[in-house]
Amino acid sequence: MTEDIKGSVPSTARVVIVGGGIMGCGLAYHLAHEGWTDVVLLEKSELTSGSTWHAAGQITHSTSSFGLGKCVDYNIGLYSGKLEAETGQSVTWHGCGSFRLAYSEDEMDWLRHTLSVGRSLGFNIEIVGKNRIAELHPFYNLDGVIGALHTPDDGHADPSGITQALAVGARQRGARIIRRCRATDIKQLPSGEWKVSTERGDIVCEHVVNAGGTYARQMGDWSGLQLPMTSMTHHYFVTDTVPEFKDLDYELPVIRDDALVSGYIRMEQKSGLIGIYEKENPNTVWEDHCPWEAENELFDADYERVMPWLENALDRMPIFAELGIKRTVHGAISHPPDGNPLIGPAPGVGNYWCCCGTQIGIGWGPGLTRELARWMVHGAADISMREYDPRRFGAYADKDWQIVKAREDYCLRHEIPFPHFNRLAGRPIKPSPLYERLKQKGAVYEEVYGHERPRWFARDGVAQEDHYSFRRNVVHDMVGAEVRAVRSGAGIMDISAFTKVEVSGAGAERLLDRLVANRLPRKVGGIALTHLLNRRGRIEIELTVVKFDEDRFYLVCAAFFEQRLLDHLERHRDGETVAFTKLSDDWAAIALQGPKSRAVLCANTDAALDNAGFRWLTARQITIAGHEMWAFRMSYCGELGWEIHGPRDKMLAVYDALWATGESYGIADYGSFAMNAMRMEKMFKGAGELTNEVTLPEADVMRFVKPDKGDFVGKEATEASLAGALPWICAYLSIEPDGIEDGHGGEAVLLGDTVVGSTASVAYGHTVGTILAFAYIKPHAAKPGTELTVMIAGKPRKAIVYSEPAYDPESRLPQTDQPVEEAAE
Repeated sequence: MTEDIKGSVPSTARVVIVGGGIMGCGLAYHLAHEGWTDVVLLEKSELTSGSTWHAAGQITHSTSSFGLGKCVDYNIGLYSGKLEAETGQSVTWHGCGSFRLAYSEDEMDWLRHTLSVGRSLGFNIEIVGKNRIAELHPFYNLDGVIGALHTPDDGHADPSGITQALAVGARQRGARIIRRCRATDIKQLPSGEWKVSTERGDIVCEHVVNAGGTYARQMGDWSGLQLPMTSMTHHYFVTDTVPEFKDLDYELPVIRDDALVSGYIRMEQKSGLIGIYEKENPNTVWEDHCPWEAENELFDADYERVMPWLENALDRMPIFAELGIKRTVHGAISHPPDGNPLIGPAPGVGNYWCCCGTQIGIGWGPGLTRELARWMVHGAADISMREYDPRRFGAYADKDWQIVKAREDYCLRHEIPFPHFNRLAGRPIKPSPLYERLKQKGAVYEEVYGHERPRWFARDGVAQEDHYSFRRNVVHDMVGAEVRAVRSGAGIMDISAFTKVEVSGAGAERLLDRLVANRLPRKVGGIALTHLLNRRGRIEIELTVVKFDEDRFYLVCAAFFEQRLLDHLERHRDGETVAFTKLSDDWAAIALQGPKSRAVLCANTDAALDNAGFRWLTARQITIAGHEMWAFRMSYCGELGWEIHGPRDKMLAVYDALWATGESYGIADYGSFAMNAMRMEKMFKGAGELTNEVTLPEADVMRFVKPDKGDFVGKEATEASLAGALPWICAYLSIEPDGIEDGHGGEAVLLGDTVVGSTASVAYGHTVGTILAFAYIKPHAAKPGTELTVMIAGKPRKAIVYSEPAYDPESRLPQTDQPVEEAAE
């Protein structure tokens, strides 16, 4: 590794990657494999001298994330033979397998769900009892253990060896790696290109990548970018030689003991290795600035901070108890606010890519960098990147908040990842005008892009807090009551968290028509449901477009797509005179739904609400309780209903007026959990189904592309997908319930004994009495009436493919012209 430690840098490159750890080298390797070889990687010191070199190097198939599971499986294949065979560089792979232990039924439920996801991905994975654990690992104290997830293909490798091998592979295909050359600035030029200033000169490039590890946040500052992450320190300890290991002729599996050790224990040659993520008093460093002179930086051990878990580790591994510690590794690792890396475009700028904030670089890195390379080169990754997209955070994610959330994330590193786990630190961030009112009425909130949105409402003595389980619990009953209230009378929900953007100007219609796959509304007040695509025809965003005026359109989408939407609009502007106005924080919105919603609204407005005066899928500006609001006749839950959008400072008064009228009609508040259950009953696809992984034909939403629609971004790829053999299709399933667990997404779907796909979204349909799911499965298995099996909690359930919604299949209810007098009875 003697290349480029002296001399000048090239004046131009297609891509400049700043940072030579596992992420930067992984991206250089995969860009070269995707055909981009004019790549320069800059490293201020030696490769791996940041966080990578002090990693413990473990990797496991034990993940409940479907997308991340694909990355992990790829990485294990890379480490266990492919990379070394390709490059000749040793990565020192130890394929010892691993166990994740369970001491409680909640932990066992987690493992059962992980087993179901692993089955869909084809993993070698099983749940075992204490006898099997003891057979493969006779030295672990199994008191209290009730089972474990065994992943025999897991292992660990040398982090530096992996990174060097990736660097060799990148060089072999033409990428250039320049060591001992620190970047000092990154600025965008008027041409849109990027100028990377270094100690040896400037490089002008088309794409720049921030792979700076613990430096990434301050590197973002150079370009005016807020990249949320905080450096946290993590310990692992290497014991003296273990006498019991000296004559052992195999390597013991890695043990992941989340409950007692909050970490991992494994062999390190003939010694022991103990890694700990303490669950209280986590330690931050370099909150303002990581020193540029830091190289292979470690900190003194803080035994007092980790001692409770270290003592537990010695109790679990009694053969370590009398040994000394011969090496302590206490190094810094980047933690984003939610624990997921920042992989993808930086917000608000073009061709600046983030490849940073990765707390588990060896386990996740190469797979994620492969997806980023595909995104950069081809326009879309092949797994859903929503959880990793840097644009999932907004301006609210300032430094103080980042630190609070990183501390929270560190403490949750080895907690059970319950479904819908609610991270409460640093909240509320952006409460809606209804926040306090609904909180007083029992709302349990979740955070989406900084907004507080009600999940469900506590009633009848149920504690107003999150109740966690992989199984049904009291929340199931609360949600069922909300669904029944909406279906039988009227329900009202705070939907202020939606992204709301106005596009206006003489060129507004021309721009939007080039972007959306459906026809734009032709008349003022028209509403269109449509999608924005990338050049591969993959789905970027599902969108509602309302025509406010001839040159003024109102766009609504999921909260976490706000910056993604703004970036998409700006990127595709082509000389049009157009303005983008973000209204997400200035406007609020509520949904009024149910068979008696017309009666409730009628009492608060003089506007005609019958079908003649207010047609389905149209919008009107009307006066409600004395306030001018936009009312949209549409329904995500499949009932007669309206969405009401307007100025934030007026919405509480509108809500109060509707509630006062609605009390005589049995009106009820409902939250996102009930909304999700009802959209599943209506066979409405959502963000879990409409991702960058799939085209419109694969998602089975071609009904939103009218035959006479002209050209739009992604049209050619859409037509090619439609004409070709689809790799999968989104099917709608009814699954038999067992009254205990309903599933959480990612579960394997089988036709006979063959895995044909996996679930995307799963929810219990309270109105129809069955579990409903969307699943991406092989087309031959997606034919209506096909009987399938879905693995829920590791056990098979009967399922059948439906061709129409389980509830109101002819969709008559939303378009009803039922008189107000009848609705009020």
